[in-house]
Amino acid sequence: MRFRSLVGVGILSLWAAAAVAHAAPRFTVGNVPSYYQGNFGTGSHVNIFYDATYLQFRNRDLRLKLMVPYISVSGLPQGARLTGGGIVHRSATTQSRNNASGLGDIWLSAHYTVYQGTGLLPAVVPYAKIKFGTASVANGLGTGRNDYEIGVGLDETIGTRIFPFAHLGYRFVGNPAGGYLHNIWTYDMGTSFVATPRNILTAMFSGSESEQPGYAGPADIIFAWNYNVTRAGSSIQLYADKGLSNGSANYGVGLGAQVVF
Repeated sequence: MRFRSLVGVGILSLWAAAAVAHAAPRFTVGNVPSYYQGNFGTGSHVNIFYDATYLQFRNRDLRLKLMVPYISVSGLPQGARLTGGGIVHRSATTQSRNNASGLGDIWLSAHYTVYQGTGLLPAVVPYAKIKFGTASVANGLGTGRNDYEIGVGLDETIGTRIFPFAHLGYRFVGNPAGGYLHNIWTYDMGTSFVATPRNILTAMFSGSESEQPGYAGPADIIFAWNYNVTRAGSSIQLYADKGLSNGSANYGVGLGAQVVF
């Protein structure tokens, strides 16, 4: 697991469900609670509950999203911190903090379609994201520093049911005093499949470099199922995450819902 997965993967598929099945909605309100467990490259068994609430505006070319998460974590080793890319300041110690919970880092993102795509040429969608350092540093829920990411997405359409996508980004990581964190490349690729007008399946691989030298970068494979409740795109989603590296969770699960106005 990495927190780009938490804030992007589940919601990405919810966006895909609305975009694939119907014209782009104007406003969407959603919530995606997720649970992840693993050692994340530490010497401790870490449990993370991440509950993301978001508001999205979208028209034909522009998509704006504000996401406010609540985090609850247990088993986080002394000195370790959650970041926009996972967990840093890891060590082999099994000494753990008391359970901590509270506001996470708030995210604001913008995607703009500069080319709609025709034939074999995919749509080209540059994006920018800001992670505001609003999570508690004292409780290990964040670094207290902002992150900034720029990148581009490619979205293809094959027939009327298959929708491949890929994203590549570069994140400027906010470095707290003594943090020695590195900027990282982030990436994902996958496809959505419209099984029926109401049922959409998504499979994707998501990964990044490690912010902290000497540790494996996170890498995850995610499977999601979306069920469209209304023709406008209001939907529910169930997804599962399987970590593929020592920097990821052993597994994660999430159940989300969105309402389109």
